[in-house]
Amino acid sequence: MQTTMHEPGLVVEILSEALPYIQKYAGKTIVVKYGGNAMTDERLIDSFARDMVLLKTVGLNPVVVHGGGPQIGQMLEKLQIRSEFINGMRVTTKEAMDVVEMVLGGQINKSIVDRINRAGGQAIGMTGKDNAQIIAHKLVIERPSDTATGESEQVDLGHVGEIVDISTDLINMLSKANFIPVIAPIGVDEKGNAYNINADIVAGRIASALKAERLMLLTNIAGLMDAEGNVMRDASTAQIQALIADGTIHGGMLPKTSCALEAVKQGVTSAVIVDGRVPHATLLEIFTDAGAGTMIGAAQH
Repeated sequence: MQTTMHEPGLVVEILSEALPYIQKYAGKTIVVKYGGNAMTDERLIDSFARDMVLLKTVGLNPVVVHGGGPQIGQMLEKLQIRSEFINGMRVTTKEAMDVVEMVLGGQINKSIVDRINRAGGQAIGMTGKDNAQIIAHKLVIERPSDTATGESEQVDLGHVGEIVDISTDLINMLSKANFIPVIAPIGVDEKGNAYNINADIVAGRIASALKAERLMLLTNIAGLMDAEGNVMRDASTAQIQALIADGTIHGGMLPKTSCALEAVKQGVTSAVIVDGRVPHATLLEIFTDAGAGTMIGAAQH
């Protein structure tokens, strides 16, 4: 086994820097949205699993919510099921939903659980259907049908859902029993119909329901950028709204940023856009002064 040698003084300095954060967050819940490069790069997969085990070992309660869009797309293509996107959301037919459940609730979820367990933790995988944790209904969006008159039409996205309610009973029970819950973003309605839900939104709503200390959204960028292209270590609601208004925050970062803002508004102490491409990014963000992304909310390093 290859090891890396450190100067003893450096090791002591690192541990000393981490100590006040370990004390501060002991017993607190940290919800982590896991996706992007961190979920496809073998080195990052291992570092993420070890991070979750370390968080649990030093007294925090990590809850993992994962995505899997690229893997779903690959499986649909392999099965020759055509994918259609409207406003960035995948139209999910009954046939496609079966694939979503297989990939998210089976393949990806169990792989994450296995990695955490092999790193010395105790993880249990589930979807929002288990114990009806995520109650959802069909999401229907509107899009312009006639730009001249301003008329719009409703668009049926199939088995794409929006959250109606979150139950935290099972998550709390598992966390208290020293397990790490790993949740696939699939909801269910009162008739038993399953729905595919954006993982960022699920993570944010679960963090709000748990009144989590922190919501961490792992991304493939260094953090939120200001108008000059510099990474912002901290960002206020007013700053973010200004950056959205002038177009600096756009595209795929809009829903993530909105999710973070809403979580803080609903009681999460702070939300962080984290650079998931950095090994052990979650530990760097929680236990060091420098952090590894952009923090939104009241809690500051």
